[in-house]
Amino acid sequence: MIPQETVNLILDTARIEDVVGEFVTLKRRGSSLWACCPFHNEKTPSFHVEPSRGIYKCFGCGKSGTAVGFLMEYEKLSYTEALKFLARKYHIEVVEKEESAEDIAARQRNESLLSVSEYAFRFYKEQLATDEGRTIGLAYFRSRGLLDETIEKYGLGWAPRSRHAFTDAATAEGYKGEYLTETGLCAAWDDGSLHDRFYDRVMFPIHSVSGRIIAFGGRTLLNDKTVAKYVNSKESEIYVKSRSLYGIYFAKNEIARQDKCFLVEGYLDVLSMHQLGITNVVASSGTSLTEEQIRLIRKFTENVTIMYDGDAAGIHAALRGIGMILREGMNVKVVLIPDGDDPDSYARKHSREEVERFIASHEQDFISFKTDLLLSEAGDDPIKRANLINDIADTIADIPDAVKRSVYADACARKFHIESDILLDRIRMTRQKIQAEQHSQAQREEARRRHASGESAETAPVPSSEQPTVRRLLEQNRLLAPSERELLGFILTDGCTPLSFETDSEFYDPAGTQTVAEFIDDALAADGIDFANEAYRLTYEAFFSLYTTGKSQDEIVRTLLDGPDRTVAAVTADLAEEKYHLSVENFSAALTVRSTWLVTFVPRAILAYNDKRLDNTRNRLTAELKDASPDRQVEIMAELGQINAMKKKINIKLGRLKTD
Repeated sequence: MIPQETVNLILDTARIEDVVGEFVTLKRRGSSLWACCPFHNEKTPSFHVEPSRGIYKCFGCGKSGTAVGFLMEYEKLSYTEALKFLARKYHIEVVEKEESAEDIAARQRNESLLSVSEYAFRFYKEQLATDEGRTIGLAYFRSRGLLDETIEKYGLGWAPRSRHAFTDAATAEGYKGEYLTETGLCAAWDDGSLHDRFYDRVMFPIHSVSGRIIAFGGRTLLNDKTVAKYVNSKESEIYVKSRSLYGIYFAKNEIARQDKCFLVEGYLDVLSMHQLGITNVVASSGTSLTEEQIRLIRKFTENVTIMYDGDAAGIHAALRGIGMILREGMNVKVVLIPDGDDPDSYARKHSREEVERFIASHEQDFISFKTDLLLSEAGDDPIKRANLINDIADTIADIPDAVKRSVYADACARKFHIESDILLDRIRMTRQKIQAEQHSQAQREEARRRHASGESAETAPVPSSEQPTVRRLLEQNRLLAPSERELLGFILTDGCTPLSFETDSEFYDPAGTQTVAEFIDDALAADGIDFANEAYRLTYEAFFSLYTTGKSQDEIVRTLLDGPDRTVAAVTADLAEEKYHLSVENFSAALTVRSTWLVTFVPRAILAYNDKRLDNTRNRLTAELKDASPDRQVEIMAELGQINAMKKKINIKLGRLKTD
């Protein structure tokens, strides 16, 4: 089998538009891409690709899924074959192995580390509301211009002055010392006892793309130069600095919608820009910009604007980032904040409109940026000017796309009044050096792959005759399927959302608030109900197998979409679509917030489902009545009477009938 960490790397790296774009011609409309469906004949495009969510959906034939699902459907590959296809495409080495007890333990360990991190997230948030937290931490955040809504949304917190506050609380909750130290939340004294890594600091939680808490950054408020200004989580199994971007979870949808990402340096740069309303902003906090971070951005857009401080350090970082971004085939611009300011302070001094106007008027492509920066140093010195031109030509050589290279070469030639052929010769020689190194690297990787593949066996694809089609499964139990679909839709879109009933509600639970998923599951379990429709039942079970591990809503949905069960993936892609929300727009428009809407309509959906189940039973009994014995007929009539009474109560609650 392919190790889970390799599977995760493949799925994280794959871009749906790259994969689908190899087989169909995609055209952009806003943040989405459209094409004529490759799975059925059509003249008007109804095949929709949504890069920000990594899924495709045809509104004509109904086929949907992720990059893996597309390859399985279009190329008729098995799940393992589709993963290997993507691995080859993105040059990811695959070394297969049998999942051992150690592998299972590693997966469980990973979830334990995430669980500890999420407990720490709640702890630091709660500490911000204490007297100490309000006096020091909250006062600091407010002094930096952050609103309470921003502080709450991004989960900012406070690590108490005590060096044992978190350790004692986490230990009391039963979290193991090995996980506390592995996440870097605690450290050990020489005698083995634990103490807090973060103390007397304001806390910035770092989210994964799917919204899980994976790390923290803690800032001291002391002026003592012997104390590190920032302390960041150490790297762990769940947190690799070079693959993480601060703010990506909150920014990804707007990055895809705007088809543009602003790259800044610090936590407060992100927060101030987001608070201003410019939310397609992320930061490479705690590390210099890396290739993995750039590839993470590339999952949502190919356009990056570097927005760094205008001081020497900011300029140096921008120069370094330009080449890295271009090498990944992306488009890069640079805007330097006036010296003395950073994106945080500039955003706090200006309105959103002023910031947007500044960016629009000061964005430069990399040729203009380098020219303006270095030409003044070169002056009339011909050698320095030649070195500048060669430097820009070498930067152009980083661009993988030949057409883009040619366009930039022409622009550079015009700027310096030289023949473009001279530049193209320089670019060609530099490209040859780059390609020679890439070829050598590819040979080394191929040699390793061949060596490894000799020890692994290919997983045979499941014959198509043995795979039940989604369409056939969805046609089962047509009476109950619409209601089961509605309940499953609530679970796949809002399963992890709490349901906060008023105290006078019949559903109010003094023991604690349930989530949407828990509420529906408890309601079905109370009557011993399993979904009758097989496709929906399989998806329901797959959701809860992940839900019990503590994964977030986005992470559960992403795992279902990318999983080997293509029936589950297809149902998930269908019901997790935004169009599900639009189908109830006439109801939600009259309500103030989504939580209110859920409190109203989740219980209604359960009642409607029970009503359909009663109809199903009544139909069965009515059909049985004709050939039943006289005694059985009496029993059936009594049962039908009970069913009608229960249906009446349900329909009164649903508002379909008036009370007597």
